[in-house]
This record gives sequence, C-alpha cells and structure tokens, in this order.
Amino acid sequence: MNDRSSRALLERLIGFATVSRDSNLEMIDFIRQYLADLGVESELFYNAERTKANLFATIGPRDRGGIVLSGHTDVVPVDGQAWTVEPFALTERDGRLYGRGTADMKGFIASVLAAVPRFVERERELELPVHLAFSYDEEVGCLGVRSMLADLEKRPHRPVLCLIGEPTELKPVLGHKGKLAMRCSVKGAPCHSAYAPYGVNAIQYAARLINRLEQIGEQLSQPEHHDERFDPPYSTVQTGTIKGGRALNIVPAECEFDFEVRALPGFDAQVVADELQTYADAELLPKMRAVKSDTDIRLQPLSAYPALATSPDSEAARLLALLSGSTEFATVAFGTEGGLFDQAGIPAVVCGPGSMDQGHKPDEFVSVEQMDACEAMLERLMEHLATAR
Repeated sequence: MNDRSSRALLERLIGFATVSRDSNLEMIDFIRQYLADLGVESELFYNAERTKANLFATIGPRDRGGIVLSGHTDVVPVDGQAWTVEPFALTERDGRLYGRGTADMKGFIASVLAAVPRFVERERELELPVHLAFSYDEEVGCLGVRSMLADLEKRPHRPVLCLIGEPTELKPVLGHKGKLAMRCSVKGAPCHSAYAPYGVNAIQYAARLINRLEQIGEQLSQPEHHDERFDPPYSTVQTGTIKGGRALNIVPAECEFDFEVRALPGFDAQVVADELQTYADAELLPKMRAVKSDTDIRLQPLSAYPALATSPDSEAARLLALLSGSTEFATVAFGTEGGLFDQAGIPAVVCGPGSMDQGHKPDEFVSVEQMDACEAMLERLMEHLATAR
C-alpha cells in the first residue's frame, strides 16, 4: 500500500493514542516529519508544559492570505466503552474504517496529509496558499488552538477562510452553538445527621441550584427564543456531573457540580451563570449563613468557546458550496474551533468526512466512501487555489 495514501496515513494516526489527557507530541512529530520529507516546513505552538503542540504549515505563496484546513489531533477516551475492535489500531470491515478518532477527526487530517504531495507538486501554480492547522485539546474546550490563533492574528497576511474538517458527512455547515462550562461549589456546615437542622446540607442546596438551572433551561426553550436552523432550536442548560458528602450519617459539608450552556448565536451564555449566582446570593446564602456564617456558593468557569454563524451570502459560504457541491447549508449541534477562527478575523465553515453519530462512541468509524469523497473535495480546493484571483 502507498504509505502516503489516506488509508495508510489514517492507520498511522489512529495508532497514536492522543486522548486529551495525554500528550499529542508523537503524532505531531510524525506529521512534522512527513511534511518535511515533502519539503514543507512547519512551526509548532506548545502548551506551557511543552507536552502538547499545535502545528501550522503553509504550501504556496507567503505574501497573501489563503485557506486554512483545520483539524484537532486529540480524541476522547475509550474508558468504559465496549469496543469490538482495538480502538487504537485501524480495522477495515465492510467498507468502514474503525478506530478511535476515525470520524472525529483523524479521517480528515489523513485526507489532508494525503493531498499534500499534490499541493506540493503544483505549489508554483497556486495563486493562494493552503495552510494546515492541527491543534490539541479541542475536546476539552477548544483550548489549544488559541495560542496559534493569537499568532496568526498578528501576521500581515491573515488567511481568508478556514475549513474545519469536523465530521458532517461532507455536507456544508455554516453554524453551531457556543458553549460555556461552569463548576458550582457549595460549602455547607457539617454535623451529625441526627441534628440535621443545625447544619447546612451542601447537597440539598446544590439540588436547589440545579433545579434553578432546570427552570432557566425551560425558559430558554420557549418558542420566542427559538432559532429553527438548529436542533434543538434553542439554547440548552444541563448538569453533567455532581459529587458531595462523606457518609449518610453526616450532614454534607461540600457539594460540587458541573453544568454547561449550549448557546445559540447571539445569546450570551454568561447570562445563565449570572442568573444562577443572583439566585444564590439573594435566596440561598442568607438562609445558609443564618446557620453558619462561613458557608458559601461559588461559580467558576471551566471552558468556553463561541458560536459560529457564517452568513450564507458570504464569500466563505460560496466557496464552501463550490467545494462541497451543495448549497444546502446546515448547522450542527456540536461545537468546533470555527467560532474562535471567526473571532480571530478568519471566516470559518465546517465540512468533513464521517458522521458525528459515530463520534465519541465505541466502534467509531468513517466509511471508505467518505474518505474518497473528501479527497475529491480537496482536489477541487487545489484547482480553486490554482485559479483564484
């Protein structure tokens, strides 16, 4: 097999267990050497501990903007999932390529790398450059890409478009919701459970806060807040994790829960956190502190990324239609780094092989047909870059 085919490259990429909690440097080093062997220089943007890195590379003229092909190198864990194949080794079966990250989103990265020899071959013909941007820690809040974007913002020739290759079955996507993740910590006052009224039950107060979040979510789901381009068509609020208490016969002194807001474009998710803090300050803390003065309720942000809402009348949308062969623009429920690119002045769209229906699940896969179609899309991109004015 050609070791520069998308199938062979995907096999190599899946072999790197780049779960977000671990380093991605082995994969980045492989990509960097692969590009270097083809005469393509790349630069790295490390995290503070230098255990992870973003990679950025350019093929074509350096004195103009060009188009970014963007993908994240990290994947979600496989812990507790019932896989029938080895998750970090590629398995081909019935026209499907199985492995963690095949759909989300190493399939796209493999397709891009497989296209690099052709881009290099035609480099002198390119009127606009193509940029490769591979990031870390997307799965834990789109954290890693920010350092790379901060550098790109300073450059004299900023890219004119970013194509995010998240799995959309190669359907053209112009928008997604933003996300705010928060942690709420409740400090109560412990005592023997036989004397429960003399303590402050942190779990019970956390339950009231969670109930308040549910009420806010119900308000946001009302028809006047709907945007029918999205599914569900409103901003959502949900509590994802909770922990607290030490023993049943002790009134719990602490409780902590994490919640998220998935916000429609134009809705500020911070409003939800602010409303919850106002409720805590006005309704709950006075009751808690009437029993024990040092009780408390604190909110802290965990991560956030903005929504994406690229106009269907924009140049970015027109180019996406050309590449995908469709003007049936859609939105997706999951988030991407696209909103961050857009905030950095680089219009973003989303289109990639595979389906997020397979993402984050056991026996994740991308079809061979989708990989082939992605390669055809990248060939159309190359023709566009060679004729762009």
